[in-house]
Amino acid sequence: MTTATRNTTLPGAAARTHAAGPPGATFAARPTVLPPLRRHLGTVTGVVIMAVLLWRMGTGVFLDGLQRVDAAALLLGLGIGAVTTVFSAWRWALVARGLRIRLPLGAAVADYYRALFLNAALPGGILGDVHRAVRHGQSEGDVGRGVRAVVLERAAGQSALAVVGAAVLLTVPSPVRADVRHVVPLAALAGAGALAVLLALRMNRAASAPTGGRRVRAVLAEARQGLLSRRNGPGVALSSLVVLAGHVAVFVVAARVAGSGAAVLSLLPPAVLALLAMGVPLNVGGFGPREGVTAWAFGAAGLGAGTGLSTAVVYGVLSFVAALPGAVVLAARWYAGLRTRTAATTEPRRDAAPAPAPGPVA
Repeated sequence: MTTATRNTTLPGAAARTHAAGPPGATFAARPTVLPPLRRHLGTVTGVVIMAVLLWRMGTGVFLDGLQRVDAAALLLGLGIGAVTTVFSAWRWALVARGLRIRLPLGAAVADYYRALFLNAALPGGILGDVHRAVRHGQSEGDVGRGVRAVVLERAAGQSALAVVGAAVLLTVPSPVRADVRHVVPLAALAGAGALAVLLALRMNRAASAPTGGRRVRAVLAEARQGLLSRRNGPGVALSSLVVLAGHVAVFVVAARVAGSGAAVLSLLPPAVLALLAMGVPLNVGGFGPREGVTAWAFGAAGLGAGTGLSTAVVYGVLSFVAALPGAVVLAARWYAGLRTRTAATTEPRRDAAPAPAPGPVA
């Protein structure tokens, strides 16, 4: 099947075929098992990580973490989650405004809650963000800008985590500080080299294709307007710091619930490492790399690998509870859409011709 033939198929089939490989390649040249494998790689990886942890540490640690969660912890998680969600939605609204697309704060909060719930309930941990990006873009008539707004919003959060996390790992005493001090300069040099190569490739491509150069400049201009402008920059930075502080606070609560009496300062490096691991989309329902990294970090710090695993499990439970309002939003939107469709099918058409009056009986 060639590219021209593939474009004549149904949209869903075309999207699946296109995802199987680069444009212009034939579908028959690839094993049909690759697309499903790619789609479920994150879930499979998360399951494998959890299976190894449970095999090495036993199911008792996992169940102990679940049993320790009480009503007070759930309420704390729900309250802190409300703060982080509102500030995350505000950051998204600021970025969208910088990209010149409309996004009221109330709608942003509701959509963000829905995305958090889908991220927690569906494999991979990013499908909720994909959903809110596409839906917002469709509602504003520009899917591309909607997607870029979500990408920039998430990039702002990850950038704040990287900067603050590097500062914590480099300054706070911990068993990983010495390793981080050796790794960070190497990573910085490697990143600078990769950025230089990328810029050289971009400049070469821009010289040979003016359209590509204009596209790169447009993307950079949108990033500046959305994240670094005088109007948006302070709000984006403030919201990112508040959101990061909220996540760390939930981690500390989870550690206390799991039975750790370590000082808050000692919990900061494991918290940063756990949050960095959560950014890897290789999990099942949020569980996976976070549990492995937290267990290792607690073990290296002398806090007990079992306590680390219990902390990560409690954190996952609190995060899921904090995202539960998204299920309410999802159900409310579904019910509203159902009522709209029902009203549209039952309401008589106004432009329909009136039925003829019955004539005299012969």
